[in-house]
Amino acid sequence: MSSYVRELDSVAALCRSEGQLGHAVVQGLDLRKLGVDWDEVECEGAIFLGCGFPDGVEIADLLAKGAMVFPGFSDLPFDPYRPRLYSRAELMEGWTPLVDQSVDKKIYDYFVGAGKDRPSVIDALAQRLHDHAIEDAMHDLLEGRTDRSGRKKVVGLMGGHGTPRTDPYYWKVARMAQQLTRDGYFVATGGGPGIMEAANLGAYLADVSNKEMESALLILGRSEVYTDPGYMEAAQEVLDMYPHGQASLAVPTWFYGHEPGNLFSVHIAKYFSNSLREDGLLTIAAHGIVFAPGSAGTTQEVFQDATQNHYQTFGVVSPMAFLGKEHFGEKTGVFDCLSRQAAGKAYADSLLLTNSGEKVIEFLKAHPPVG
Repeated sequence: MSSYVRELDSVAALCRSEGQLGHAVVQGLDLRKLGVDWDEVECEGAIFLGCGFPDGVEIADLLAKGAMVFPGFSDLPFDPYRPRLYSRAELMEGWTPLVDQSVDKKIYDYFVGAGKDRPSVIDALAQRLHDHAIEDAMHDLLEGRTDRSGRKKVVGLMGGHGTPRTDPYYWKVARMAQQLTRDGYFVATGGGPGIMEAANLGAYLADVSNKEMESALLILGRSEVYTDPGYMEAAQEVLDMYPHGQASLAVPTWFYGHEPGNLFSVHIAKYFSNSLREDGLLTIAAHGIVFAPGSAGTTQEVFQDATQNHYQTFGVVSPMAFLGKEHFGEKTGVFDCLSRQAAGKAYADSLLLTNSGEKVIEFLKAHPPVG
């Protein structure tokens, strides 16, 4: 099969093609009002993913001209072929403090109803196509194709989803993410509450003063964990105070539907498949991952990341910084275990255990990815 070198995921990009769609992928576009003569459109090797066509354009004619057409799905609360990432406004549409009728909740309810462990063939296909579209859109963002800031220097921040907003590590991670963003790094998290929210918060408030950051943290601290009343309202209050923050990425999943998404990430790459989401998040963080205290999920992520470094799965060694000497040292033994596993390997010199957010930042700067 021929290679596909062009992805057309906007009507503007399609118009620039001037009807030459040979070996192009046209993703999730409504083409019904596109003013072109479809009899003259070159379609050899083109792939149309969930596109809408004008009356009079027959799928059979497109197939005869050498195109492949993947049809849309009906009765789904999401678009399997969506050409871009989610925003918090899109996912939260329909949410109120009294009742959650958000788009996010509707998709989660569908996921549970479809049987998230054993979905039907149609549902499984729709979910896999959706996750592929999200992954594609995420790489468009990180490689600089969808904004003007260019290729991103991604740093991942991991840690406990249950960490209260008043916890010293929540504050420490927020300030660290703030400084990383100021220094030109792009923060990525798992998109949930706790440490993940702290990191997206810090990135979002990269331009505010220390006093303003402390004020925001105190507002959030009125509702400490995601099961407390007023949790989302406190986050919204901070957003209302600072409506134009810096961008970061959240990579959550509907698999953990009981967790609310945090509101401080500008870009949201939400997956159905938790395994794809976890491995993908670790993979994109080429400029390092910072681990704050967490539970079993964080420990799993540590050794998933170590495996990528150990075998240089993606051709690079990336730094791994552990924020919390007691937790990753005496309490769990994670750092000692990892250090012994890394002995003699290239990533042995890319490990740090500290209690200092400032030392983490210095370490990341001194240890860029090595390929």
